[in-house]
Amino acid sequence: MTTNPTSPPGNTDSVGTVGGPAADAPGSAAGAATATVSPALALTWRPALSAPPPRPADAEPVRWWPLGIALAGALALAAYVWNAHGALPAVLLVLGTGLGFTLFHSRFGFTSAWRQFLAVGNGTGLRAHAVLLGTTATLFALVIGTGTGLFGSTPAPSAGPIGIALFLGAFLFGIGMQLGGACASGTLFAVGSGQSAIVITLVGFIAGSVIYSAAWPLVADLPALPPFLLSDHVGWGGSWAITIALLAALVVGTRAVQNRRVPPPVGAPPSARGALRVVRGSWPLIAGALVLAVLGTAVLVVSGGPWGITSAFNLWGAKALQLIGLHPETWAFWSQPAQAEQLAGPVLQDKNSLTNIGIILGAAVAAGAAGTWKLHTGLSWNLVAAGLAGGILMGIGARLAGGCNIGAYLAGIGSGSLHGWLWAVFALAGTWAGLRARTLFGLGVPKPGDSVC
Repeated sequence: MTTNPTSPPGNTDSVGTVGGPAADAPGSAAGAATATVSPALALTWRPALSAPPPRPADAEPVRWWPLGIALAGALALAAYVWNAHGALPAVLLVLGTGLGFTLFHSRFGFTSAWRQFLAVGNGTGLRAHAVLLGTTATLFALVIGTGTGLFGSTPAPSAGPIGIALFLGAFLFGIGMQLGGACASGTLFAVGSGQSAIVITLVGFIAGSVIYSAAWPLVADLPALPPFLLSDHVGWGGSWAITIALLAALVVGTRAVQNRRVPPPVGAPPSARGALRVVRGSWPLIAGALVLAVLGTAVLVVSGGPWGITSAFNLWGAKALQLIGLHPETWAFWSQPAQAEQLAGPVLQDKNSLTNIGIILGAAVAAGAAGTWKLHTGLSWNLVAAGLAGGILMGIGARLAGGCNIGAYLAGIGSGSLHGWLWAVFALAGTWAGLRARTLFGLGVPKPGDSVC
């Protein structure tokens, strides 16, 4: 999508390019061939694009003050958590910092990937998702199948019930992603990089989570079927094989759609050159997918549960209410034993809170190193309204569905759970609706004639 002053900074949840700068210059014979290939079954290594991918600009100079503050803050907080709460919480915080560093440098997005595919047929981001999901499924099968855990943990898959709450929650989340400009992980790394518009989305996310927990008795008993794990029926080897086959079909399908529609390329963020690219970015999407899969699996190994995000927003909202003298602990949701224990404990012992805080700090370190950290000011009413509405929808949707793009989509499919695939289907439908809702707020949507999407 061409640069649009009405688009929220969170829309830089852009997934970048898979292979870096294009070898074909505009106007060359090879570039023209790339632009005109259209048969749906011409599944070439480089799917059709209406123009060669743009070359990334050189990275800006390092922003030393933001980098120093973020790095010192991450180290100091890790040391404090280790001293106050032990090694496990500190390790989770460090892993979260690595996740944030990777998310920012690879610009690994979920919101933009789905928007680009539905709007103009560019499947670059979805093929990167397939790499992330397939690598995660492989590592999960090895870890959970062998029971390999640290700190006394027993790794367990993520499997959610299948019913109305899942379908409705994923649909609302899909709409919210497109209005808020970022998904759950995108919200955190955008906040870490200084994007003030996404702070509004985060506030809405927390508010939506609180709304859900207050209204929980109304939705607690919606009809649902029990969770369905492939490994319970075909073992971990069979579960892995089926998941990889489905992801391969996704790759082939997105290539076919892209070759038929011939979309504009994905924009390329500024990048360092040579070895400096590791610490200053931007990374190829494939590299980001592989590192995210490894770090996400490490969260499973040390904690016993997959990487998640949105339950922490619910906790943060309840803690905020307690600070101003309200009593969410009396609500039916927080009166449940597990939730009551979570609310009574410190935030810095909560697994998802630790990785979330780490993501914000890691993204701040990465943005400082890349020279892009800065606060965006002068927000217009449409950005604030869309961000708040999108965040609220995502907060409610994630809690209804029992997870977000990370806790349900990534962890669910990586675990071989049917609910992860169904979440994706309904979130994709919500994305379609969200693209139309964006126009109500004056937000841009990629078009076939754009120079980039």
